[in-house]
Amino acid sequence: MTGVTIGLADLGERICVLGPSNSGKSTLAVAIGAATGLPVVHLDVLRHVPGSQWVERDPDDFGRLHDAAIDGERWVMEGNYSRWLPQRLARATGLIVLDVSTPVSLARYLRRTLVERERHGGLEGVTDRLNPEMIRWILGGGHRSRAGYRERAQTADVPAILLTTRGALRAFYREARLRR
Repeated sequence: MTGVTIGLADLGERICVLGPSNSGKSTLAVAIGAATGLPVVHLDVLRHVPGSQWVERDPDDFGRLHDAAIDGERWVMEGNYSRWLPQRLARATGLIVLDVSTPVSLARYLRRTLVERERHGGLEGVTDRLNPEMIRWILGGGHRSRAGYRERAQTADVPAILLTTRGALRAFYREARLRR
């Protein structure tokens, strides 16, 4: 939707949060869950083997976990995984797209791996460590996906919020009375 101010309450009870890697999706989803009582689903947790250093599950296994999660009546779900996005968006009642800059995503990743020991949406028992492949993804592949996320927000069949700067994200936290 464009030209209309949309708030958190307008997004309903099944909210998708999309955006580049390390854009703040997990932190936002947890804040929304705490404020609304919506169960939080971190797709990275479903996609990867518990306790591993980000080893991916078999795609069919992840697909089953994903589909079971979206069948729920209430949720805030963060993560991308474009192969499974159509069915997720078909169930969603609202969409938030974070479109932070590549330097912001990179800075968040470096802080997460070099400074923070625990984070929202991480694998239980696993401390993130610096990974050159993730840096390449943030600088290349993830950066290219941003246009697709913006398009999703602009063409969504549900109320959608597009947050394109850190300032816009901070303002959304304030307006929705969310806590980090």
